Amino acid sequence: MKLAFEAKNVKKYFGDVKALDGVSLRAEQGTIFGLLGPNGAGKTTLVRMLSTLSNPDSGSIKVQGVNVSDEPDKVRTLIGLAGQFAAIDEYLTGRENLVMVGRLYRLSAKESKKRADEILKKLALDDAADRQARTYSGGMRRRLDLGASLVGKPKVLFLDEPTTGLDPRTRLDLWNIIRELVDSGTSILLTTQYLEEADELADKIAVIDRGKVIAEGTSTQLKAKLGGDLVEVEFKNHAVLAKAEEVVKKYASKQITTEERVIKIPVKDGSKGLLEIVRELDKKDIHPESISLHRPSLDDVFLTLTGKKATQKEQESKPKRGKK
Repeated sequence: MKLAFEAKNVKKYFGDVKALDGVSLRAEQGTIFGLLGPNGAGKTTLVRMLSTLSNPDSGSIKVQGVNVSDEPDKVRTLIGLAGQFAAIDEYLTGRENLVMVGRLYRLSAKESKKRADEILKKLALDDAADRQARTYSGGMRRRLDLGASLVGKPKVLFLDEPTTGLDPRTRLDLWNIIRELVDSGTSILLTTQYLEEADELADKIAVIDRGKVIAEGTSTQLKAKLGGDLVEVEFKNHAVLAKAEEVVKKYASKQITTEERVIKIPVKDGSKGLLEIVRELDKKDIHPESISLHRPSLDDVFLTLTGKKATQKEQESKPKRGKK
């Protein structure tokens, strides 16, 4: 089995803060590996080390079998990186941006222009190729930034939250581009806070929190960890919710979670569990606003594993100073 990348017991410290605390991951070649985690979990720190921008304090990282600490120059010929923010020159045109990157890869002027034209067409930016990048919309800038990471024809592509801030239609367009890249043989590491993105794209997913991998598997395998169906009960206020928690937890097959005014109760047998919970609440004279039964989503898995939603605001999970 050929690996796109492999991390073994990787640790990274910023002062006394453990940004990564013994992370081990491996991704097969020709697949999309999804890395999920809240802000400050360590996702970007890992991407920086995989892309040779930082070295681990201990442990090892290999890309296509090449150690990133021992042979960083060789690794750079194998990879592409698109970070969270578009790294383009706003005063250059789309074509000039890509030609510049080609020259940095030491391609000839002719080859750089050829590559730029190919990528602009692939990303549906050819009509805007000769406009300054500062006139591009947010989605066009993200596509151009992705294009810059493709100039060197990378075998492994690191995408660090590539669709952050994009509208739904542009996000779907970028998803299609990512699928096409994998079909053409590129391996991808995708970090994201959008659960539906990982569910839709990733062949395998790892959940990272506080610098540790807390779960790993396919989307189906992770959902199975919740042990069946979910009964969701919504209440009109937190006082009633707190009282109901004590009543319903005995019917849960796994730990229950609460989100705003909703209790989520994993149950092994959905219809039976729903009926038992309704009867018990009625017996205790507790009346919910609504009650429903559904299969768990990846968002439910994430909330159960980390105790927070993946899309919580930065200030709610902001790392201590110095943490990446």
